[in-house]
Amino acid sequence: MSGTQRSAVPHDHVCWSYDDPAAFDAAARRYLSRGLADGEQVWYVGPERAESARMRLGELPGLDQGLRSGAVRIVATDSAYDKDEKVDPTAQVRAYAAATEAALAEGYTGLRVVAEATDLARTPQQRDLFARYEHLVDRYMWARPFSAMCAYDRRQLGDRAVAELACMHPRTNAPGLLFTLSACGHEQDDCAVLAGELDPSNHELFATALERADLRPVDGRLRLCAPGLRFIDHRCLLHLQEYAARRGATAVLHTPLSAVPRLVELLGLPDVRVEVTR
Repeated sequence: MSGTQRSAVPHDHVCWSYDDPAAFDAAARRYLSRGLADGEQVWYVGPERAESARMRLGELPGLDQGLRSGAVRIVATDSAYDKDEKVDPTAQVRAYAAATEAALAEGYTGLRVVAEATDLARTPQQRDLFARYEHLVDRYMWARPFSAMCAYDRRQLGDRAVAELACMHPRTNAPGLLFTLSACGHEQDDCAVLAGELDPSNHELFATALERADLRPVDGRLRLCAPGLRFIDHRCLLHLQEYAARRGATAVLHTPLSAVPRLVELLGLPDVRVEVTR
């Protein structure tokens, strides 16, 4: 599974793409089982009837007892998300924040969710909204004990649509995805974490991810922390220049790639600054 590691925090945000429902079911059970072992309340959110969802979770250790005690909940998609299938990103984060606080009040250590979200990402407009939500909720996870696995069926959405969503997660199993753009843990800075490789094959996806993240300048700067960035080509730097200029800000890229400052200089990008890290 690709993506950055979050050793400083126990909470987890994963995109799981699948074309085999049985493999997804097994991954969901593993993910929820870790939550139960850690004392979290766990939810399975999906479009199917409760009994069908229960059958999918059938081999989850402690399932029956958890359903009786409330440690395990099966939640319909239209109960956890907007019923018109167009998510309000900010409102959705608030909803999960409220559920997390409720779980804490009941004595759990946090909330962990597996959400089968294919139906919420079928159209470009839905993906615009849901990808924005993914970035906002990723930021929330740095502050509070909420974890989520967001699952998408590649057979229904296609690889390109799944990539649009997967790249907004710090961890993903999406095949062929070369980069991720996720939130970072600086409470007073709307920065992002950039990892992987940015090349001619994905520069348009990178531009789309930036738009959906909708990063906000702080003190005139847009910070991208990229310790795991292995390559960035000139097209992506041009996208970053345009993005920063439209926001009246300077994009500050923190990366160990020592050749990038020279490339920025050669391209003449006044709104991109590179700080080489070790």
